Amino acid sequence: MRYLAIDYGDKRTGLAICDSAETLATPLAVTREQKGLLRKIAEIVKTEDAEAIVLGLPLSMDGSESSQTRRVLEFAERLKQHLDIPVHLHDERLSSFDAEHALAPGKLTRGQKRKRLDAVAAAVILEAFLQAKRHD
Repeated sequence: MRYLAIDYGDKRTGLAICDSAETLATPLAVTREQKGLLRKIAEIVKTEDAEAIVLGLPLSMDGSESSQTRRVLEFAERLKQHLDIPVHLHDERLSSFDAEHALAPGKLTRGQKRKRLDAVAAAVILEAFLQAKRHD
């Protein structure tokens, strides 16, 4: 099954996709688009043949919800209404930290890293989701 992962943010949203064998999660894109975000995601779902969404759920380190958690839950509801595929929520704690760590060895400028960070974070979320799925 092909999953599209979303690292939803107020300013930028990162997207990643996995192969149909569910072995490789690849950063796909970062978008700053907010008004047409649902339409853009629907287009990507269609062009990438995604069969389900994995949406990163930002919980605090102690597992509690924050204002950003509530925004993501609201976005998840809008996704469910807009798309005809399942939407899975997955804990994204430390995904940005892991993404920054993954980009550190490269020879990218700070601006180049910032442009890619959210897509890499989405790939980290997707990898964690796929790993958890394999263990269930």
